[in-house]
Amino acid sequence: MTYAEAASVPMLCASLAGGYLLGSIPFGLIFTRLAGLGDVRAIGSGNIGATNVLRTGRKGLAAATLVGDALKGTVAVLIGLRFNLEPALAAGLGAFLGHLFPVWLGFKGGKGVATFLGVLLALSPVALAAFAAIWLGLAFGLRYSSLAALAASAATPVVLWVLGQPGVAWLFLLLAALLWWKHAPNIRRLRAGTEGRIGQKG
Repeated sequence: MTYAEAASVPMLCASLAGGYLLGSIPFGLIFTRLAGLGDVRAIGSGNIGATNVLRTGRKGLAAATLVGDALKGTVAVLIGLRFNLEPALAAGLGAFLGHLFPVWLGFKGGKGVATFLGVLLALSPVALAAFAAIWLGLAFGLRYSSLAALAASAATPVVLWVLGQPGVAWLFLLLAALLWWKHAPNIRRLRAGTEGRIGQKG
C-alpha cells in the first residue's frame, strides 16, 4: 500500500462516518413531533419515512420529509466530492446506512428510497431521470409504488454502467440490494396480491 493509499483510508472512514451522521437525521420523526402529532412510529407501518408521515393526513409534512431525507444524501455526497469521488461514494453509502439504521432510534429507520434518490442526484442526474421515468411508468401503469421503486432501483446500476460510471454503479448495486432487503414485507405482499395500490382506500 502506497502512502497516498494509506492516507486515503482515514478520509474514507471520515466520509463514511460523516455521511452516516447526516443520513441518520430522522426528519419524519422531527417534523411530526414539531407539528404536535406525536411519534410517527406509533401509526401505520411504524416507519419514519414520507409514506408513513403521509398517513397523518399532513401532505406538507410528508413532502418536507421526502425532501429532507433526499437532501441529506445529496449534501453528504456533495461534501465528499469536494475531495474526490471515493470520499463522495463513502459519504453516500454512509448517508444511506444512516437513514436505514439511525443510531438515535435503535437502528430502526426508513426504507431508503428518498435517500437513494438524493445520493443519485448528486452523483448522476441523468441516472436519476432514468429512475424517475421507470418509476412513473410503472407507478401509473400498475399503481404499485413499491414495485415501481424496486424496479427503478434495480435498473439504476445498469444505467450507471451504461453511462460509464462503474464506480458509482457498484455503489448503487449495494444500495439497491439494501433497499430490496428493507422492502421484504412489500415484496411478500406483492407476491400474495395484498400490496396496496396507489390511490387505494381502506
